Amino acid sequence: MPHPRSSLGQQPALPDRLRIRPFVDDDRAGVIALWERVFPDDPPHNAPPRMLDAKLAANDGLLFVAADTDTLLGTAMAGYDGHRGWLYAVAVSPGHRRCGIGTALVRHALDALRSMGCVKVNLQVRATNTAVVGFYESLGFEVEERVSMGMRIG
Repeated sequence: MPHPRSSLGQQPALPDRLRIRPFVDDDRAGVIALWERVFPDDPPHNAPPRMLDAKLAANDGLLFVAADTDTLLGTAMAGYDGHRGWLYAVAVSPGHRRCGIGTALVRHALDALRSMGCVKVNLQVRATNTAVVGFYESLGFEVEERVSMGMRIG
């Protein structure tokens, strides 16, 4: 069930049965459905099935899900190349936002990266998604003056 804000405007508590855990094969359909819902404008090379298959091929254990019993509520995908860590695909089901699931997912991913020796984590936010910048700033991230460049090679 969605967790509406209280009349006092406070964030509701995390669902009692919420668990952050590594992705398992049974999560596949739920992860794809969530990503299709929360990232509807992703380009074809980021199509959820393709992105998920590529992450699983890396076999690094850095794909996490938030689940309340049998309901998948969110994901956080991280990466680490030995130099810097990255956060990708932090997603929370729209009906369950603003109750701490995204924060719990990001903190879990950061802990996993830290345990691997990572000392800095980067993430990218689409220019059209300015609302999420405040969320990441509340977790300690800072906007860095950089130009993000990319090149499709496959």
